[in-house]
Amino acid sequence: MSTKEHRNSKNVVDLHESSGKYLEVDGINTFLLDKGSGEAVVCIHGVPTSSFLYRKVVDSLSRKGYRGIAIDLPGLGLSNRPENFDYTFSGFSRFLTNALNRLNIEKFHLVVHDIGGPIGFSLAANQKDRIRSLTILNTWADVVNFEKPLVMRPFENKVLGEAELKMLSHATWPLMFSKMGVNDPDKIPDEEIKAYVDLLKREDDGKAFLKIMRNFEDSPEFRDTCYRALQQVPYPIQAIWGKDDPALKLDEYGAEIKKVANLREVHALPSRHFLQEEVSEEIADLIVKQANLTS
Repeated sequence: MSTKEHRNSKNVVDLHESSGKYLEVDGINTFLLDKGSGEAVVCIHGVPTSSFLYRKVVDSLSRKGYRGIAIDLPGLGLSNRPENFDYTFSGFSRFLTNALNRLNIEKFHLVVHDIGGPIGFSLAANQKDRIRSLTILNTWADVVNFEKPLVMRPFENKVLGEAELKMLSHATWPLMFSKMGVNDPDKIPDEEIKAYVDLLKREDDGKAFLKIMRNFEDSPEFRDTCYRALQQVPYPIQAIWGKDDPALKLDEYGAEIKKVANLREVHALPSRHFLQEEVSEEIADLIVKQANLTS
């Protein structure tokens, strides 16, 4: 990694940090993007990402008259990485509930992606009266039968996972990003792609990320919780998919969400797993269109 590359990706992270703010939640210094005014739209990220993935969506929502919020989960992005945190979906759900209380947000539109799906479903199942609408991006709900994509499986193993994480660098991540993340990586600045590595590893070199990857909840009881957020609920639900996602495929996981939530359709957009990078305006437009139905 050259000095120029490091400086450029660091500048991206610095700019990202300066565009957000910190909030103490349960003793954890928590970073978040919080832009605009109007009805709140809370965006929950997955792995190995952070609020950085939602930066374009949040900006677009703020321009459209909404308050876009994306919170870095503990262990990821710019938030603290406490060793004793409950790095389970339920643990994150409780944390986000407390974060929203600290922000004095009573009702909100919810957007979920990747592991943010099960986390957000848990939050919504226990806070139904606070949810104005739910937008689902490439994720899953049947936690019992979920099989991690091949790219995620090495991190389950305590030896292989550490080795795989160590190899994840400015040199190797762009290739993975181009295969898994977006259809046209050439349209995303190289230093922004590499910033994902900087935000993942930070001061703990990614150790908290490994804890997350080894604590996926897969019990029938937790699946029931997820389903309670998707069935017979008082808020509208929509699904938006990066239709070319090679990991959480539209015809498998998109179809699963469509069936469980009894949706008429899944909005299929031309992107892969990190669709927020490529089709942020389209995502924001669909969020706003649905939000207008609840006003």
